[in-house]
Amino acid sequence: MKRESSRFPDLTTICTTGGLIKAQVIKSKLEHAGIRVLLDYESVGPVIGITVDGMGQVRVLVPTERAEEARALIEEE
Repeated sequence: MKRESSRFPDLTTICTTGGLIKAQVIKSKLEHAGIRVLLDYESVGPVIGITVDGMGQVRVLVPTERAEEARALIEEE
């Protein structure tokens, strides 16, 4: 899988969701497993509710060394 370039060099994007609520559910599951999570998104998307041209997309980032473990956890759903 190609690693997406990021403003956060020690973090890897493990998935992208179509909204903040789903991303927050994923974040909770990963944090429960002890994995630090950062949600990266455009601030205007959640405020206005726009999901056009990637504005509603939320990138879920974790430390690179835990990326495979995090992907496995979210695939369990």
